[in-house]
Amino acid sequence: MNNFIKSLSFAAFVTVSSMSGAANAQKLAVVDVQQVLQSLPQVAVIEQNIQAEFASQMQEVQRLRSDGNFLVEKLQRERATMSEVAITDLEGQINVLGQQLQQKGQPLQQDVERRTEEERRKLFALIQQAIDSIAEKENYDMVLNSNAVPFSDKKFDISEKVQQQVSRAN
Repeated sequence: MNNFIKSLSFAAFVTVSSMSGAANAQKLAVVDVQQVLQSLPQVAVIEQNIQAEFASQMQEVQRLRSDGNFLVEKLQRERATMSEVAITDLEGQINVLGQQLQQKGQPLQQDVERRTEEERRKLFALIQQAIDSIAEKENYDMVLNSNAVPFSDKKFDISEKVQQQVSRAN
């Protein structure tokens, strides 16, 4: 029985040793996806396109904000010399502008965020394609997000390669 346990222990040791040797032979890489995304020239183009797409609505919201600020400042400046009717009228105008700003501003903000997220998903798909392509070409067994790894040597970082390939894609 003792010999059986020794044999089993030796077999387990050999198996674990060979597995750790195989793990050392794996080719690993890391990529900082957020850094790649932020460094892409496409990001600035996308931001400009979104700004252009919603320019008229943004101008309208900005106009409402400016008009509201002007009326609030006017009320603060001239309140002491205004009649109660004029104060009430001005406060009513400020409230109406505030409601219009809220009715137009919140949906606009949601639309801009939605479009931005759509474009980010497209860029993330391009980044993933670049990672897959590089991993296949260079025979990487595993590519990890650098944020998930507490430490890695710079020689494992393929972020620059990914950034260059995605930049060339558009």
